[in-house]
Amino acid sequence: MKKLLDWLLDLFYPPRCAFCRRLLREEEKGVCRFCRKTYENRCIRRELAHCSCCVAPLSYEGAVRDSLLRYKFRGVAAYGAAYADFLAKCIDESQISCDIITWVPLSRRRLRRRGYDQARILAEETAKRLNLPCEKLLEKRVDTKPQSGIRDAESRRKNAKGVYVCCAPSEAEGKHILLIDDIVTTGATLSECAAVLKQAGCAAVVAAAAASRQQA
Repeated sequence: MKKLLDWLLDLFYPPRCAFCRRLLREEEKGVCRFCRKTYENRCIRRELAHCSCCVAPLSYEGAVRDSLLRYKFRGVAAYGAAYADFLAKCIDESQISCDIITWVPLSRRRLRRRGYDQARILAEETAKRLNLPCEKLLEKRVDTKPQSGIRDAESRRKNAKGVYVCCAPSEAEGKHILLIDDIVTTGATLSECAAVLKQAGCAAVVAAAAASRQQA
């Protein structure tokens, strides 16, 4: 039954590349061979407060930016698996070692509205590729204004301050944690979440995202 459903979906909605939107060949998974060659073997490294480091395989611009906006706001949740291929490779090649993976969560209100948590999908898909456990360690208790609508770094820091809590301190204590989000721009959200995990007693936090804006 599942094979029949997949066949029907491919017939009426043929899979397209997450970046350039070309129709995919049968052997291509999520990303066409041209885009895979264009975007592979990259890893942006940044420094963020409360994090050992922050890495991302993609630059948040052009076709990558358009792709992530479709993923985040237009319901194309299947892109998460394609991004995870790039992210897992970036993490592996950066020789990042961790005990557990978690993600920057949506508030309950935004999760109900969107229907899925894009950072959770990315974290779970990345965990499969790295053969690591993926657990919910954070909750967003306050439904704040979206960071995407706030331009300056200081306002973003204030918007993220005090809205996250560690919901599983026993799971975080003493662990080296890989904290995943979809996009890192100023890094305010990842830094705040890392601070919360540090306060819960984790040993260290490494941040990662599918894409990063090229800025200090």
